[in-house]
Amino acid sequence: MNKPLVLVVEDDYAVRNLISTTLETHEYRFHTAPNGEAAILEAVSHNPDIILMDLGLPDIDGVDIIRKIRTWSITPIIVISARSEDEDKIEALDAGADDYLTKPFSIEELLARLRVTLRRLNYVQSSEKTENNIFTNGELKIDYVAGCAYLGDDELHLTPIEYKLICLLSKNVGKVLTHTFITREIWGSAWDSDVASLRVFMATLRKKIEKNTSSPQYIQTHIGVGYRMLKI
Repeated sequence: MNKPLVLVVEDDYAVRNLISTTLETHEYRFHTAPNGEAAILEAVSHNPDIILMDLGLPDIDGVDIIRKIRTWSITPIIVISARSEDEDKIEALDAGADDYLTKPFSIEELLARLRVTLRRLNYVQSSEKTENNIFTNGELKIDYVAGCAYLGDDELHLTPIEYKLICLLSKNVGKVLTHTFITREIWGSAWDSDVASLRVFMATLRKKIEKNTSSPQYIQTHIGVGYRMLKI
């Protein structure tokens, strides 16, 4: 079975060459694009499985490219950028990026992010094929039809908000969801008070599903950005 096709969007030759060499060494197929216009053309022409996206491109800002791609494609997009402020990460993730890796980065971390994204992609594709109404992740199980969640053999006694949260995270497993995205999905708004409420509900949810809340197994916090459900 062929490795997935990766589109590398990066204007810096040295970085683009580093990523390309890494992908080639690990037997990934790939195409490259040095600017935004080429990135859109490559995305349309070759329908890549994963896109690695720089934001500081010479012609079109990477966030705008993400928004354009999201009008026709749900291809996973991993941002690789020197922009390290939380606001930049949130803007990219809200635009439709799935993950964010800050430069300078290690090759090991890049490969790990690719593996996580690929696992999520395979899970989504598998779920679509089987039309399964049961979500399983480690000992966690959610029956979307029955509206119940279980940890092992024990049913979890969740509040309506906690259940909405765990369903939202599970349906986006492996993807970083921003505070703004989550609060709009759960409460229909994104006020500061909603973010404060989110932190409270997330804390109570974790107490019910995590064996060790100081080292969470299921829900990962991205400080200042949002949360991600890890695929076990």
